[in-house]
Amino acid sequence: MLVGTKAPPFSTTACAGDSVVEVSSSDFMGHWLILFFYPADFSTVCPTELRALERHLEEIQAEDARVAAVSTDDAQTHKRWLKEELPEVKFPLLADPTHAISSAYGVLLEEEGISQRAAFIIDPQGVIRYLVVSDMDVGRSAEELLRVLQALRTGAPCPAGWKKGDKPLPVKAE
Repeated sequence: MLVGTKAPPFSTTACAGDSVVEVSSSDFMGHWLILFFYPADFSTVCPTELRALERHLEEIQAEDARVAAVSTDDAQTHKRWLKEELPEVKFPLLADPTHAISSAYGVLLEEEGISQRAAFIIDPQGVIRYLVVSDMDVGRSAEELLRVLQALRTGAPCPAGWKKGDKPLPVKAE
């Protein structure tokens, strides 16, 4: 996957709270989407990332964005994990037991059968505008994902360290 390409479509089951529902990429069209891949439920680093995203969920939603997390676990495992360890998490956890979504996004570690730690910001037209893949032992920053989302939404060039409220850079005439 490359920035500027269309995000692969998907359709799967997901757990949101205590409900298991059908979810597809078309459900997010017209909104920004943070599609957040993580290795596995009931792991060490992953819950810290999901909690951090949940803490910023209202700010993310205020940017007309949605959050969906994906692992290769099934929906029933997601449901049990949310109930037992992450009851505060309200965004959907997408099930990818067939590895189709992780594979389509290029983040599947085939030998282990798990997703890499990756995040994609997808615009309302379904175009990948940002992606990051990090080491399996290092959690990602929800604050940085929010900052990049806000910068992308300006539609203008933004310097390193730009924060919401800062002025973007002027567009240079070609």
